[in-house]
Amino acid sequence: MKNTILVSLLIVLAFSGCKSTQTTGAANQIKSTSPNIAMQETYWKLTELMGKPVKQSEGMKKEIHIILKTQDNRLQGFGGCNTLMGKYELKEGNRIAFSGVASTMMACPDLAIEAEFNKMLGAVDNYSINGNTMSLNKARMAPMARFEAVFLK
Repeated sequence: MKNTILVSLLIVLAFSGCKSTQTTGAANQIKSTSPNIAMQETYWKLTELMGKPVKQSEGMKKEIHIILKTQDNRLQGFGGCNTLMGKYELKEGNRIAFSGVASTMMACPDLAIEAEFNKMLGAVDNYSINGNTMSLNKARMAPMARFEAVFLK
């Protein structure tokens, strides 16, 4: 009887001490304590550019967004008319640098937002993440761009 109670108690303690640490999906990435993991491999939809709200216009095929791929530190995204590609580098202190940013060359009726978006990518030098919002900033100025994490299914 004592052996059965002891074995049962050990089994309960063993299972209560186990906790899954596996995370999957972008939602769990955002909750991570590491800002690099939270921002990488996440679909970031542009919501604000230079202090102005950004909405998808009727002519846009899809929303303006970026994804920071972990493989080869590749940037991929969409600027409103053209597909974006390039590289990024994450540095200590929430610093970021984009390089080699290029895009396809489709002609669209309104490229003003896309041009401003591309210019912003070349100017930012740091980022911050608060919940499911990422801001790209230049020095200590107001955010140049704000993004919202979109959780794809």
